Amino acid sequence: MTSQSQGIHQLLAEKRAKDKLEEAKKRKARRLRQAKEEAMAEIDQYRMQIDQEFRQKQAKIMGSQSNISEEIEAQALGKIKELSRSYSNSMESVINQILGMVCDVKPEIHANYRIDN
Repeated sequence: MTSQSQGIHQLLAEKRAKDKLEEAKKRKARRLRQAKEEAMAEIDQYRMQIDQEFRQKQAKIMGSQSNISEEIEAQALGKIKELSRSYSNSMESVINQILGMVCDVKPEIHANYRIDN
């Protein structure tokens, strides 16, 4: 009988050990799920932070690009006005020079021309 009660005690002890092992596995699985959820939340938070920083940098760069384009436009208009002013100031003298060269022709014999007699 004692050997039978020892066998029963051993079976009960094994059952308790098995129950403890299953409970530990359940706790481990719960903790892994919890850790995964925490990691996903942390990843989402980090992603939002990086996205926000990117948008701020993008807005800063795009804002400065619009300022640069406005400066370039202003410089181009200034150059156009300057060239128009220069054109109107020197137009008459250039036309007179060209007309003088065309109308005042001095006939000369070219230095390489040979007279064959």
